[in-house]
Amino acid sequence: MGKPVAAIGRFFCFVQVNQSTVGIKEKFGKFEEVLNPGCHFMPWIIGNRVTGQLTLRLRQLDVRCETKTKDNVFVTVVASIQYRAMEDKASDAYYKLSNPKAQIQSYVFDVIRASVPKLELDDAFEQKNEIAKAVEEELEKAMFAYGYEIVQTLIVDIEPDEKVKRAMNEINAAARLRVAANEKAEAEKIIQIKRAEGEAEAKYLSGLGIARQRQAIVDGLRDSVLGFSGNVPGTSAKDVMDLVLLTQYFDTMKEIGAASKSSAVFLPHGPGAVADIASQIRDGFLQASTHQTN
Repeated sequence: MGKPVAAIGRFFCFVQVNQSTVGIKEKFGKFEEVLNPGCHFMPWIIGNRVTGQLTLRLRQLDVRCETKTKDNVFVTVVASIQYRAMEDKASDAYYKLSNPKAQIQSYVFDVIRASVPKLELDDAFEQKNEIAKAVEEELEKAMFAYGYEIVQTLIVDIEPDEKVKRAMNEINAAARLRVAANEKAEAEKIIQIKRAEGEAEAKYLSGLGIARQRQAIVDGLRDSVLGFSGNVPGTSAKDVMDLVLLTQYFDTMKEIGAASKSSAVFLPHGPGAVADIASQIRDGFLQASTHQTN
């Protein structure tokens, strides 16, 4: 339907210009004016005709440019150019440039291959916006004369060679592993320090507890000896001491025998064994009392 209708319209000297486009009107092959969207009377019999239509829509061109960085790494730079024809310069866009895509691509190649070789690979990644700005400024100056507006320029990606990417990933992984190892070692160091501090504190408190226990035993024995001597006439402090020490000694033996993990305890047996045990216990407690006093 479209082509027959257009043919009939031209027969009756009418042409249609679509929305977001402009028509280029010529008279006997010479440019005359730019036609806006709509229906226009075009008397072809006197040499008027629409030689073509130019779109004003925003267009995008993706350009892949291979180049080399300052540290001799080959990379592929992917640039995205958004551009459109300017309505007030539609005649220049139509007549002066036959292939705008090829022209834009040439300028992109020129700027990228002049900018990236000045940068090392890491700097190229960091300065993508500066590269895009340089490309956009160069394109704006060049394409304005041809009736085209550069709306935006983006450096979408910088792709190093596959081997280079693999090497960069390995370097990054090694650096992260090194940091993790340092952190782990530092954590283990802190744990060991805290464990040592805890053990030292525990031993200190245990020593205090043992010292207080011995002091309490000595004080209790002293009170018991004094009380027993005063209540039972004819007994000496030595007799009371022997009795108390033997009682505690056999209580201790009873507790050792009742423990689940105990095996066997050998005790001396004989007429003088009890006296020997009492003498040994008394000497041990007196030595402990002397050290506690010092």
